[in-house]
Amino acid sequence: MKRNVFHLLALLAGLLIYSSAIAQTRGIDGTVTDEKKQPISFASVIIKGTSKGTTTAQDGSFKLEVSPNAILIIRAVGYNLKEIPISGEQHFNITLTENASDLNEVVVTALGVKKEKRNLTFSAQEVKSDEILRAKEPNVLNSLTGKVAGVQITSSSGMPGSSARIVIRGITSISGENQALFVMDGVPINNDESGGTYNGGSGTNRLADIDPATIESINVLKGAAATALYGSAGARGVVLVTTKKGAAGRKPVVTLSSGLSFERTIFPDRQYLYAQGDKGVFYDGETMKSSTSWGPRMDTLTVNGQKIKPHNPLEEFFRTGVTSNSTVSVSGGGATSNYFMSYSYFDQKGTIPVTSYKRHSVFTKYNTQIIDKLNATFQLTYSTANNKKVPEGYGLESPLWTIFTAPVSYDLKPALNPDGSQRLYRYSRNNPYWVLDNILNTTVVNRFLPVFTFVYTPFEWLSVTERAGADIYTDQQTYHVNTNDITYATGLTYYNNKNFRQFNHDFIVQLRQQFNNTNVSLLLGNNVYSEHGDFMTALGLGLAKPGYYNMASASSITYTGTEYLRRKTGFYAQAEVDYNRMLVLSLTGRYDGSSVLSSENRYYPYGSVAGGFIFSELFKDKLKEVINFGKIRASFASVGNDNVKTYATTTPYYQATIYGDVSSNLTFPYNGQNGFLISSSLGNPNLKNELQKEYELGLEMKMFKSRIGLEASYFNRRMTQGIVENISLANSTGYASTTINSAKMSTKGVEVLLNLTPVVTKDFSWDVTINYTKLKQQVEEISPDLDQTSIGSIYAKKGEPWGLIFGTKYARTADGQLRINEAGLPYASGEFDVVGNITPDWIGGITNQFRYKQFNLSFFFDTKQGGDILNSDDGYGLYYGSSKQTEKREDRVVPGVSDANNAPNKQVVTGQAYFQQISGITEAFIQNASYIKLRNVSLSYTFRKGATGRIPFKDASIVLTGRNLWIHKDKTFTGGDPEVNSWGAGNGGLGVYTFSAPTARSFDCTLKFTF
Repeated sequence: MKRNVFHLLALLAGLLIYSSAIAQTRGIDGTVTDEKKQPISFASVIIKGTSKGTTTAQDGSFKLEVSPNAILIIRAVGYNLKEIPISGEQHFNITLTENASDLNEVVVTALGVKKEKRNLTFSAQEVKSDEILRAKEPNVLNSLTGKVAGVQITSSSGMPGSSARIVIRGITSISGENQALFVMDGVPINNDESGGTYNGGSGTNRLADIDPATIESINVLKGAAATALYGSAGARGVVLVTTKKGAAGRKPVVTLSSGLSFERTIFPDRQYLYAQGDKGVFYDGETMKSSTSWGPRMDTLTVNGQKIKPHNPLEEFFRTGVTSNSTVSVSGGGATSNYFMSYSYFDQKGTIPVTSYKRHSVFTKYNTQIIDKLNATFQLTYSTANNKKVPEGYGLESPLWTIFTAPVSYDLKPALNPDGSQRLYRYSRNNPYWVLDNILNTTVVNRFLPVFTFVYTPFEWLSVTERAGADIYTDQQTYHVNTNDITYATGLTYYNNKNFRQFNHDFIVQLRQQFNNTNVSLLLGNNVYSEHGDFMTALGLGLAKPGYYNMASASSITYTGTEYLRRKTGFYAQAEVDYNRMLVLSLTGRYDGSSVLSSENRYYPYGSVAGGFIFSELFKDKLKEVINFGKIRASFASVGNDNVKTYATTTPYYQATIYGDVSSNLTFPYNGQNGFLISSSLGNPNLKNELQKEYELGLEMKMFKSRIGLEASYFNRRMTQGIVENISLANSTGYASTTINSAKMSTKGVEVLLNLTPVVTKDFSWDVTINYTKLKQQVEEISPDLDQTSIGSIYAKKGEPWGLIFGTKYARTADGQLRINEAGLPYASGEFDVVGNITPDWIGGITNQFRYKQFNLSFFFDTKQGGDILNSDDGYGLYYGSSKQTEKREDRVVPGVSDANNAPNKQVVTGQAYFQQISGITEAFIQNASYIKLRNVSLSYTFRKGATGRIPFKDASIVLTGRNLWIHKDKTFTGGDPEVNSWGAGNGGLGVYTFSAPTARSFDCTLKFTF
């Protein structure tokens, strides 16, 4: 009995203790938001002194069991830590304030996932909205120039709407696509170049359709470990574009911005001292015509006792460009939703008359909580662009060839003779003013970018994301040449309609959990991508009526249709472990399938492993004050790249052409008979993906309360199974060439980013940002039977860096002296060999930003050191006598060894004979493309309502900006701007400077009002 009573008493005591413990804990809930009442997801809510806690859901909510007198610690990336004591409240509304010193540490990574930069195990650099807008570039891509370590951006020309090219960490493929993948709000978008002029000149890269004012930030993911989740296209690096959004619980905010800028052309060097003529004899361009300016000096030239008026062909032809840019946006939100809407109109009148670029852009984003735990975002970008251009390059329809080499003694106006024919100072070239009235390329692009994102968070530790997006645009191009043209005497009209459709779908599951001091996350996903393009072109020759460019007026019409479809599917996973905010391990894997590869090689796996050690967590007290953050990271990644053109595994047929002169080529069907030829390029059914393997080491540090910040990376990348096109085949095969997987190439590089804040006070601060990049790239192999191959105008050669310029070289003796022929002139050796390399030794940039109360001043220098350019302008100018070098045209003895007697040359030759002789030797006009640019200077002043209380808006600002204010170029370069690349964004036209529209120096004033 006693034993039973004892057991009963023990049970009662246990129940009393348990009920007492239960009584001491209770459930609480709450929401965590920022100062704009925007929910903060995945914020950690920890009970102080314990490892017990939770994380907030997508809407910022949390639930937790706590004991009396507990203290909550709330921590979120980019915000100040906050402690909340628990008393009798049941519900908590917690507001976190932004941590200014840590704000820029929140970055968007692959698939749109936000992460704390301290935990990244790869190299990434972010550019904020204010930096993008400060650049005042119509093309978003150009606003990144010189700002991001490891990134090289090349402009094509100063023509309105001209394209730009971006390459991250050097090229990744011998002959395939090398530009980075662009992703906007988690969805890949197209950046192809389209709309190139029929008779020469670059098109527009499609990123130009995006309004810079809608962009919140751009984050550049550089290494293979950073981009592995993005599949094949990520092997070239990824540029993540994050657009702006509204704020929940905020009244509507209206922002108006309007800017006006003026552009003045930066002219190439040329001579203005000598008149049109030959061997000192004057040609007037009317009774005696000539392409050359080897006449007498202008200051000595008289005709019938009257001095000839000198002309400046460039000053007279180019005009002051005018650009206006206006934007209106509205943002705000309610308790469970927010919105952002924007409209902008951009209007650029180019420095070449009749050229222009106009863009209307509409953007809207709406975010809402549909039901509890289900959040949705709907957004749409729509733009329409109208671009008018004239041909560039050395095509006969280009007005720039004639303008750059025109004699200063000849007045190019009027363009017509009394009988209506062209007025020409030389034969076989159009009058440039006639071109303005009779030759024009017009493109009209309409583009839609819808994105739908749904995030379901059934539990605090689980979220499911479904994202679908599309990129749809049409590019309608028309080009015409009137009758009386030098080449197309009977005229030409050309239509090209491009329809592009791209669809992307991601299904992503994310799991996050905290175990004591360890945070674990797992991401699983599936991606389905398709791309479809179709082109329809019509070429009409022989206009029935001058100036009537309807296709029906052409006497001969040829239609061509092209269509392609590309599909990809991928499964991916990423696991991350963060131990004690000190050690980070990240594992990534992806399995891709691509329709452009052979059926046997269609699917391929790849992945990465990366780790980070935040060693500053070990520091105490004084050392922590000196080095407040320090991290070393290392990664290895293997990435597959399906850099294969569609249908390269097959051998297609094409419509045959009957060739005549350029104005009368005929394409089948002819006289009712059709004809096709099989391609001379043999398809390879065994093509597989290129393979990239990359090691990366990095160091990141912040010192003296983040007054000094350093990021340095070293990477070593090797490409194998590289795609090589145009591999020659024996004639006995019946084909001329094919495509194979055989190339190997290595790239090593160093990237450094340095942030300094030398001075900071209440009213004044000075910030400095410096970046530096140095790459070493070498082609290890082309194919077993081929040591070099051409990629358009440049070459890849075994054992040499990619991007060689080939051409003719001076004939030289064994010790390097010029060989001189019997006429006393140097000559070409007959070798077609390496004469230069387009790759720079290093690139970099430095930004200084000063703030004094409401004034802000910034100026930005960037530089490219090393690398060559083939200045074709100067090559022609040497022959024509318009080159700056030809000002020194006195008789001379060319130093060298005479072929006649193997002795030092002593024969005297004229300046004209010398320059015209070397104009045919490529080596003579290979020039150094180095430059230092003062690319941007910006001064702003902000008016705030609190300062006066009387202005009818919340704030207003005025911004004065100057672009390309100063360029220091190498003394060997005679063009206006060595950054220009004449032939667009493709591999094949790099390093060539050929009668392109010059870039401009601009001055801009922008007013901005917020209501």
